[in-house]
Amino acid sequence: MAEKNYYKVLGVKAKFTQDELKKKYRDLAKKYHPDPNKGSKKAEDYFKIISLAYDTLKDQKKRRDYDLKQNYAARSDRASSGPGPRGGNRSSSKDGFRNPYGFRSSQRQRPEDPFTNPFTTEEQAFDPNMPARGMDLHFMVDIPFKTVVLGGQIKYSYEKYVNCDDCGGTGSSAGEECSVCDGKRQVVIQTSVEAKIPPGVADQYPIRIENKGGEGKNGGPPGDLFLKVQTEKHPTFKRVKEDIYAEVKIDAKLAQTGGEIEVETLDATKKIYLEEDTLTGEEYRIPGFGAAIRWGKKRGDFIVKFMVVNG
Repeated sequence: MAEKNYYKVLGVKAKFTQDELKKKYRDLAKKYHPDPNKGSKKAEDYFKIISLAYDTLKDQKKRRDYDLKQNYAARSDRASSGPGPRGGNRSSSKDGFRNPYGFRSSQRQRPEDPFTNPFTTEEQAFDPNMPARGMDLHFMVDIPFKTVVLGGQIKYSYEKYVNCDDCGGTGSSAGEECSVCDGKRQVVIQTSVEAKIPPGVADQYPIRIENKGGEGKNGGPPGDLFLKVQTEKHPTFKRVKEDIYAEVKIDAKLAQTGGEIEVETLDATKKIYLEEDTLTGEEYRIPGFGAAIRWGKKRGDFIVKFMVVNG
């Protein structure tokens, strides 16, 4: 069975512009993004399909390979569902094989191109010199609390495969196996990348950085780097969706009389007025000083939770 039709998934025609493709993708991504659809497995799965479709169609090589596979699958489906001869004896022959149309062939023919003949029966030999895309790399990354809720930038160091400089990625040098890469064509290096953290991302959110994965072989494109957000715990603040909670200790005498106190929020110091006879567990809400909502356009609230202490 052929894979999903990416053109239909994104709602574009075969002849589209990159601007049209990007607009369609962004509209669908906003609708099915995991953040505004928390708890919806269906939305999450569809968002992955949308992202894969966009990643495929925006890249000329990936799109060409996808179109070839789709055309081959369509031809194979038509051949397998086509009408065979009605009636007659369909007994098999020891020296032949039966194709989807019901007739026998005295030998297996190897086609010139598997995409033009749906009756291919032999796998093509692997060519180690064919261009190959680099590996996608996935890492869990500990990111400071404030950077996650307000956005920012981090520097991340990691290891990846690159083509061996000594042999030029061929695996051999001067007619002998390369002593640097042991004939494997690639070596592991330590590298780093500056990663932008969107404001208010959810924990476990994957950030994709294009072309920063493993280097491609034989002129193939590089893979991508995926950094999965893992929020570091904060000693004072706690996040609940878009709101930030902070427990603040106040002296019992001040709780009884009331008065003005200063509170440290995520990015500012705010003065708030404590009412008389404040009890432990009571809250004070500061609107607009919480975590960023939907990539930084708005922010949640900062909520102070009081704890009355003696002396």
